[in-house]
Amino acid sequence: MSVRSVQRWRRAWHDAGTEGLRSAGPVSRPKLSEALFTVLEQELARGPVAHGWPDQTWTLARIKTLIGRRFHKSMTLSAIARMLHRHGFSHQVPARRAVERDEAAVAGWVKETWPQVEGPWRRSTPGCASRTKPASR
Repeated sequence: MSVRSVQRWRRAWHDAGTEGLRSAGPVSRPKLSEALFTVLEQELARGPVAHGWPDQTWTLARIKTLIGRRFHKSMTLSAIARMLHRHGFSHQVPARRAVERDEAAVAGWVKETWPQVEGPWRRSTPGCASRTKPASR
């Protein structure tokens, strides 16, 4: 918050009271109108496979690509997330695991491969708690 903003708000309050402080709404219009969002909903209902993706998972990146292909508009991932949230969509996670999942193979990978990828927890040499390097003193 800047001093300039406070001065502007105080002047608006002095001139028009609490009505002067009321929000005038968003500064810009939404990228997708309500009519275009309705079309987007229909496209999302068709599913990702109908649009060429191999699985049934919608991601923000895929929705961004769909908006670009269908409406020739570019939006950031955060703007897409806010727009979807405004229209009642929520983040979803698959409720079940893949049918093809092999529990024995997963357990073997976690036991044998993951420790090599993760690396050791401790350093092989003693560390220093000082924020500055001893050589710089």
